Amino acid sequence: MTTPTTQFAPSSRMSLYEPLHQISMWEDAFDGDISPRTRVCLINDSDEKLDDKAEYTSDKSLELIEDGHASRGISEKIQRRLAQNREAARKSRLRKKAYVQQLESSRLKLAQLELEIERARQQGMLIANANANMGLCSPVNSGLGAFEMEYGHWIEEQERKISELRNVLQSPIGDVELRMMVENILNHYCNLFRMKKDAARIDAFYLVSGMWRSSVERFFLWIGGFRPSELINVVMPQLEPLTDQQIGNVGKLKHCCIQAEDALSQGMDKLQQTLAQSITFLAPAPGNYCSQTASALENLESLESFVHQADHLREQTLQQMSRILTTRQAAKGLLAFGEYFQRLRALSSLWSARSPRETV
Repeated sequence: MTTPTTQFAPSSRMSLYEPLHQISMWEDAFDGDISPRTRVCLINDSDEKLDDKAEYTSDKSLELIEDGHASRGISEKIQRRLAQNREAARKSRLRKKAYVQQLESSRLKLAQLELEIERARQQGMLIANANANMGLCSPVNSGLGAFEMEYGHWIEEQERKISELRNVLQSPIGDVELRMMVENILNHYCNLFRMKKDAARIDAFYLVSGMWRSSVERFFLWIGGFRPSELINVVMPQLEPLTDQQIGNVGKLKHCCIQAEDALSQGMDKLQQTLAQSITFLAPAPGNYCSQTASALENLESLESFVHQADHLREQTLQQMSRILTTRQAAKGLLAFGEYFQRLRALSSLWSARSPRETV
């Protein structure tokens, strides 16, 4: 009873209070009368202090719970970020795998194309040597051989540009860089038209026959190349959605292309009829024979002009389509057109490598 303060004071909290200070507080509360009832007061005061401790502990628990919620929120953010990083890494691996497969496929196609070119050159040399031995004609023109080599390099560069454009369209890129790539591919087609112009001066029949292209490509050949309206038909499904103005402009361009194609085709038909008539009605007289033969040769020279006009129409169609479309649409159109000819060449390789069908 002499030391009630030390008997009921909790060890962790009561150490913050002075015993004398507590006694003075009790004396003030009960007018200095310390009696047996003091024990009850001490117990009540201790209960109040225990309540204070419980409230303090409760506050601490709430703070810990709040901290736990905050740490759990941070942990969830980290988990989401890690999941996003894993998904991005997975997509990157898939893109890398697809790119490697595409490179391997392109390498195989290029090897097959080189094999076909080499086979065609060997066959041409054999035919030329046989004809030369028989006195029928001279060996193959060296200018056309140079054109074939240059065209082979053009195909290699085209494959590389199409592959690069495909990868760029799958990644974020600005319109300025994409426009530069579009212009680069358009200039690449212009180089092809320049090469064909030089070859047409040597032998326009060689270009029109399509011997410099694969067998399936020759099936779609029109005056030494593709039909401009065919270009529009191939790329249009890849350009949707288009605005009403774009649809109208593309429709007008296609209509103009078809009209020009019909005019050139009619001109080619007229040339064939003229040549056939001039050869059929050659007079037996030596003088007339020479003059009519010269006239026929002059008509044949106009074939070079037809090739130039057809290539000019092809070039203008490419340029007009790039002006009508947006930069990204033009890039998608060039990609679709390039992949179209890749499939034609691949189909031609499969056709050449097929086993001959046995007759029943």
